[in-house]
Amino acid sequence: MIAVLQRVTRGKVEVASREVGSIERGLVVLLGIARGDSERDVLWMSKRIASLRIFSDDAGKMNLNVQQVDGAILLVSQFTLLADLSSGNRPGFTAAEEPDIARIRCGEVAAQLLERGIRIAHGEFGANMLVTLENDGPVTIVLDSKTQSKTSQID
Repeated sequence: MIAVLQRVTRGKVEVASREVGSIERGLVVLLGIARGDSERDVLWMSKRIASLRIFSDDAGKMNLNVQQVDGAILLVSQFTLLADLSSGNRPGFTAAEEPDIARIRCGEVAAQLLERGIRIAHGEFGANMLVTLENDGPVTIVLDSKTQSKTSQID
């Protein structure tokens, strides 16, 4: 599971000129589900997204998480994060999970974040989306559940 997190002052998703999700201060999270991602990946990713201290405190240091700044998350499914460019210039997507399963995993990540008390807005799974955001900082972080330490407690 791969996520690209962008700290934003605002973000929105439109499908066919219709706004389907928007947030003010918080995180836009582009989420790619890989083949074989499990409940463990869901729990690890949702904990990391919720816990990541990338918002400034009163001293100007990145020391606060999205909840501590009363922020929200705009969660957007993006299978292209799993693109394979190892042979040629046309990306392959065989590493991306099948859409039916990926939809479930995305929903599970959203549910875990909601359970932690974070407000969530969504893109529209499988749709051609226009994502607009105002990157604050800019701060952009990439998380990969396969390469990060899994020894930390998931709770």
